[in-house]
Amino acid sequence: MNYKYTSKNEQDTMEIAENIESEKFPGMVICLDGELGSGKTVFAKGFAKALGITDTITSPTFSLVKEYLDGEMPLFHMDVYRLDDSNEEFGLDDYLNQDGVCIIEWPEMIEDQLPEERLDIKIKIIDDETRVLVFTPHGEKYEDLCEAVL
Repeated sequence: MNYKYTSKNEQDTMEIAENIESEKFPGMVICLDGELGSGKTVFAKGFAKALGITDTITSPTFSLVKEYLDGEMPLFHMDVYRLDDSNEEFGLDDYLNQDGVCIIEWPEMIEDQLPEERLDIKIKIIDDETRVLVFTPHGEKYEDLCEAVL
């Protein structure tokens, strides 16, 4: 089952991320899909803010993974767009096996490495400000999360 949320602006996107964060659990995986400028990093900023992370959140485009360890639990923000092929090893399992949250941008690049249980969020641009976020939960924890928040 899919869930839809319409964001009228960046603040809305940050607020839905904060609401998702309120249902967080260790080992959580959120996959963000959407074209450039759709709001993937805005979502990550909202999630990080709710975790109590004080660092400036930027896209990890050139570093692949940014680790934020000063919040309620670790946040691993990944942008796998620049991986040469889906089999390139970058330590995903190491991050998945920690008691933190992984937010992965461009997950289709590593689809064969993603865990079965996760939350996929597709962000569609409607106009300059409006976005539609389509949430697809994989697994009972993520179904429960979507039911609680959306």
